[in-house]
Amino acid sequence: MRWVALINPNTSHSITADMLEIARASAAGQVRIDGLTARAGAPLITSQAELDQAAGAVLDLAPEITADAAIVAAFGDPAVASLARLLKRPVVGIAAASMRAAAHGGRRFAVVTTTPGLRQRIAQRAAELGLAAFCVGVLTTDADAALLLRSTRELECRLHELAARAINALGAQAVIVGGGPLGRLARGLGRKLDAPVIEPIPEAVRQVARILGVNSGSRH
Repeated sequence: MRWVALINPNTSHSITADMLEIARASAAGQVRIDGLTARAGAPLITSQAELDQAAGAVLDLAPEITADAAIVAAFGDPAVASLARLLKRPVVGIAAASMRAAAHGGRRFAVVTTTPGLRQRIAQRAAELGLAAFCVGVLTTDADAALLLRSTRELECRLHELAARAINALGAQAVIVGGGPLGRLARGLGRKLDAPVIEPIPEAVRQVARILGVNSGSRH
């Protein structure tokens, strides 16, 4: 069985466990997935400075990565290209995977998330992927991200408002919930909105499985 390392670029082991659960459920036994957690940095990445620090933390984990491929599970894709060059193995970022899935077939998409400090970086990532023309906006909540994450109901309500605005005002044809475990809310939101809602970790699992030649399941 092919083996994938899921890298959490923040220092929270509970977030690693949560993202690992999502990834393994998405893999449905097709690939083995193990988790690695950054040894230094922020417990929650909310700013460009913290994302820059996370990039260094990802590269510091390189000697421990012996899997066939890796997923970098922060919605800014810190050090994805550098890690791929270092490992000489496939490395997939959850932002890139979800943006490619959202833009599939030429769809316009928006990103909704809880980190206003990363709005510019997320838009920049779409441009790096050649998808700027398809990204109609990056919409963020204005409350403290750590506090908001403690209330699932409030978080889902805020993200629903942003997603509805993206669809109705910006013309988005797909919406990405921009985050690792945050993406779990995509399932509930998808039942309430008239557009596909993309969950980043499962998209990254599907992409890396395709690269490894493993049955990757369906696409949104």
